[in-house]
Amino acid sequence: MKRFKSFAMLFASVLACSLVLSLSASAQSPKLSDPEIASVAVTANQIDIDNAQIAKEKSKNADVQKFAQTMIADHQSVIDQAAALVKKLNVTPKDNDVSKKLSSDAKTTQASLRSKSGKEFDKAYIDNEVAYHKAVISTVQDVLIAQVQNSDLKQLLQSVMPVLKTHLEHAEMVQKNLK
Repeated sequence: MKRFKSFAMLFASVLACSLVLSLSASAQSPKLSDPEIASVAVTANQIDIDNAQIAKEKSKNADVQKFAQTMIADHQSVIDQAAALVKKLNVTPKDNDVSKKLSSDAKTTQASLRSKSGKEFDKAYIDNEVAYHKAVISTVQDVLIAQVQNSDLKQLLQSVMPVLKTHLEHAEMVQKNLK
């Protein structure tokens, strides 16, 4: 069992590192445009919603259910804000290598999550959420905000940071309670 927990944590860490490496590599070459940054932001939020919907279906744990519901509500709110902003700016989010990689990695994670049940699922989901939020916080702060040109989009990304940090703290608390 201890071996499985180590594997689950490693798997979540690898996926999170993949996110950071994908974004870091893309930040160097090519540089992300504002429409591409918008696409990455929407994609990352949608992935967290999709993962939370799996948790709502599979988990029987009240803390995991509550966390998943928070992820759905908060990340949908960010997507709604981003959609309103791109409409206001008359900009269309532009799919790019980073958003495609995020989507591809998410499919792998979601397949893994769907293959689990009970406490094994809860642990895998929450471990992934901790690692994912750490990676997203780092990426939004160090890559997306650093590259964004539009002040409204930058403000939206900056306003999301406290929410992401709260999500990380919440996920870490649930993670601690699952041990």
